[in-house]
Amino acid sequence: MSISLLEGAATGRSWNPKLACGVTLALVFLCGAAAGALAMNLGVHNRLHQPAFDTPAGKVLYFDRLQKELDLTPAQTEQIQSILNDFWQYYRTVLSDSKARVEQLLNEDQRRKFERLLQEHAK
Repeated sequence: MSISLLEGAATGRSWNPKLACGVTLALVFLCGAAAGALAMNLGVHNRLHQPAFDTPAGKVLYFDRLQKELDLTPAQTEQIQSILNDFWQYYRTVLSDSKARVEQLLNEDQRRKFERLLQEHAK
């Protein structure tokens, strides 16, 4: 004669500890998955992972933050925008030149591996 879980609970019988543990773990996992899905849908992931500052989107976010936090005047805004554009151009030039100099030292197999490492880092 088998008694279902609900009938066992109604009659005062205790749950099997292994079954109770399994049900608890499953519920915790499902609640975590639901919370993660909800957070992703609300855009929390995007706020935590901002674009790199040297990308077009990163430049816009960085400059917008400067404008808001420093309360820049229109003249300051224009001058700082120019300075930052010069900096970003210099940064890109240094990266490009450094990459070319490193690649000159490597053989073909090492260059492929180096390129793969750079691509992995960019992700």
